[in-house]
Amino acid sequence: MAESSLQNAESSLQNAEVEEPKVEIVIPPIVKKSEIASSLAMTEPKVSAFSISSIRAKRELQESTKGFVKEEVHLPTQAFTETEMLLQWSKYAQRLSDKGHKIMESLLLISDPKLEGTTITHELPNDGSKIEFETEKLELLGYLRGKLHNHDITIEVVVNEKVENKFAFTPIDKYNRLNEINPNLDLLKKTFDLDL
Repeated sequence: MAESSLQNAESSLQNAEVEEPKVEIVIPPIVKKSEIASSLAMTEPKVSAFSISSIRAKRELQESTKGFVKEEVHLPTQAFTETEMLLQWSKYAQRLSDKGHKIMESLLLISDPKLEGTTITHELPNDGSKIEFETEKLELLGYLRGKLHNHDITIEVVVNEKVENKFAFTPIDKYNRLNEINPNLDLLKKTFDLDL
């Protein structure tokens, strides 16, 4: 009997299908950054701004930042002349022209800026042009500081509504305008007995 039950067990094992172990693959769900941030925020205890623990947290933060020493950076402060400044000013205006920024170029070239120490004073005819100039001022300042190797440069904009552009249309107007710029022109006219 033991033999028959053993044979029955062997035959049932042979007839039975061998099941292979099943492997289940689990793919984690996609988590958004905002969900991670909100879950992290939930784990941190919230502190009222008016509580003693918030004051303690502020003190701990101040004490932890005391250990950091701000590194001093010495930027160049090389001397430059007004001529060098005007040259770089004109080059920057040309760059703006090449990029198609004609309005800003004309604002730069309205008048020649004056240099007093490291302060550049630029006169503009009205407040509207001053506001437009202020939008480009930081880029101009960075350009001049880099090209002139002086990081103490500042730009001061002055509105002078009395500035008039004198246009010369006739030959006499042109002669008078040129004579204002260079009085030696009159001497040249008299010396060679020239007509207008």
